[in-house]
Amino acid sequence: MSYQVIVLNGGSSTGKSSIAACLQSILSTPWLTFGTDTLVDAMPPSLTNADAGIGFGADGEVTTGEVFKALDVAWSLGIAAMVRAGAQVIVDEVFLGGAASQDRWRNALEGLPVLWVGVRCDPDVAAAREAARGDRTVGMAASQALLVHEGVSYDLEVDTSTTSALECAQVIAARVTKAEQTQRR
Repeated sequence: MSYQVIVLNGGSSTGKSSIAACLQSILSTPWLTFGTDTLVDAMPPSLTNADAGIGFGADGEVTTGEVFKALDVAWSLGIAAMVRAGAQVIVDEVFLGGAASQDRWRNALEGLPVLWVGVRCDPDVAAAREAARGDRTVGMAASQALLVHEGVSYDLEVDTSTTSALECAQVIAARVTKAEQTQRR
């Protein structure tokens, strides 16, 4: 089975976006990339730091309200519709709800060939990256590093603590290529 979706799940500052960009450059077919940041950036300002939307606490905690949750479901169904229409998509996601977040995506992507990839990173390394970036809420990387993997099952895991985004992407691409070759036989 050839994969049509690659879901990269990991906490903030773990390197998911960098891995996705590397995958786009090394995979043999075009892949679109959408991330949780895509959804947050598309939301009206009235839903950021609001009870109904998404909020970012001073300690890095992320809270989500009912309107955000409804938009998140619609967004995942929209991504799935693009895949069903023929696009190959890399999803750069943060499963704040652990297994429940994965279940939401499984429901949206039902019947589609998905490669579930856990992107792990030592909390201290992620926190150092967060500090160096300067565009994240301090504490978010450390608080999410382990939380987003709780109860989540993967086909493949990579660790960016000491491995580059390109090397991680090469491991993932090898899995995608192997699946494509197996399907052709």
